[in-house]
Amino acid sequence: MSFSKKVKEELFKVIPKSRHCMVAELAGIITLHGIDSLEHDSNDVLNRKVFTLLNKTLNIGKDVTAFNGDVLFETRKMLKLSDDNTSVDDLVLQQPCCKRAFIRGAFLAAGSITDPNKGYHFEIVCFNDKQADLIIRAISAFDVEAKQVERNGKIVVYLKEGAQIVEALRIMEAAHSVMELENIRIVKEVRGTINRKVNCETANISKTVSAAVRQIEDIKLIDEKLGLDTLPVQLQEIAQIRLDYPDTPLGDLGQYLDPPIGKSGVNHRLKKLAAIARELR
Repeated sequence: MSFSKKVKEELFKVIPKSRHCMVAELAGIITLHGIDSLEHDSNDVLNRKVFTLLNKTLNIGKDVTAFNGDVLFETRKMLKLSDDNTSVDDLVLQQPCCKRAFIRGAFLAAGSITDPNKGYHFEIVCFNDKQADLIIRAISAFDVEAKQVERNGKIVVYLKEGAQIVEALRIMEAAHSVMELENIRIVKEVRGTINRKVNCETANISKTVSAAVRQIEDIKLIDEKLGLDTLPVQLQEIAQIRLDYPDTPLGDLGQYLDPPIGKSGVNHRLKKLAAIARELR
């Protein structure tokens, strides 16, 4: 089962405690999915939730599973639907709990989430700008900044950051999905940190090796052209130590001298050798 489907399976089971929140969730489902689509849809789970909520809000009876004339009239009146059934009055979403329910309904009707192991993407597909604006304003009430883009003639409200998607799941009250996504994010972040450290260490090792190779080439050139014994004693010593310990970092190289010197001292002497080698070239 996909992550998106698991989230929806969890949200189908969430039933608001207050009637006004049930109304808000119904508003999200019906405006984003469409009453006509609900009547002919094969999504039995979504239909069951719609008529469960309608029974609790309008007391239509558990046996009613389709929109007849009376049910449709009462539903449109209760949800304060627009003439085209694609938007609702802001009064339906006055309270924060109602905004949560509306977002949940909208996601159940027209939302999806990418598998977080592959990437972070949360979206709700809207019929028009008015729906998108309503969803964005509802989400922003929880300090989550959603964006929108046009795709195939529809408006898509989306989130791309893992932390914001976690918050969106929390807003919709998908507690188990929040935990699963957080666990995935932690694993990915740890892996990313390890990879960055490995890459950094690899780069440092590469730089150290490259520098050592250049230093040894300089020393061999000086030995070939002049002879190391023509150099001052301090340069002779560091040259021989570098040849004897080609893989040793500068910070440790000076410890082989008597008396030992620090990294800056070693670097200073090797730079003098490099300057001599440049003149010989």
